[in-house]
Amino acid sequence: MAKGHRSQIKRERNEVKDTRPSAKLSFARMSVQKACFVLDAIRGKDVETALAIVTYNPRYASSVIEKLLKSAIANAENNNGMKAENLVVAECYANKGPTMKRIKPRAQGRAYRIEKRMSHITIVLDER
Repeated sequence: MAKGHRSQIKRERNEVKDTRPSAKLSFARMSVQKACFVLDAIRGKDVETALAIVTYNPRYASSVIEKLLKSAIANAENNNGMKAENLVVAECYANKGPTMKRIKPRAQGRAYRIEKRMSHITIVLDER
């Protein structure tokens, strides 16, 4: 059976709001696997180390994640009043987004499908 009325369930869900500073990028034009290579490298690190790793990483995803990490740091300083020196990357993950389907013409009238994948990348910071 249901726990209660729909509005009561929504109220309970909204009570446990996560107040940690975060930044989210939706519809990033890269696959989840490629984004996770960089995200795995910075997970659990302090912000200065994470920025250094992302800055000198040769992958394309690192430039996008660097921008997102700087945004999360700015959110922590301006919205939550936290110091940048005390921040740690608590969570960072990439979820699957929509896939654009394209067609590549091949020999003898055939067509191969090309899937251009997207991802939603989230970075959550926390104080040390």
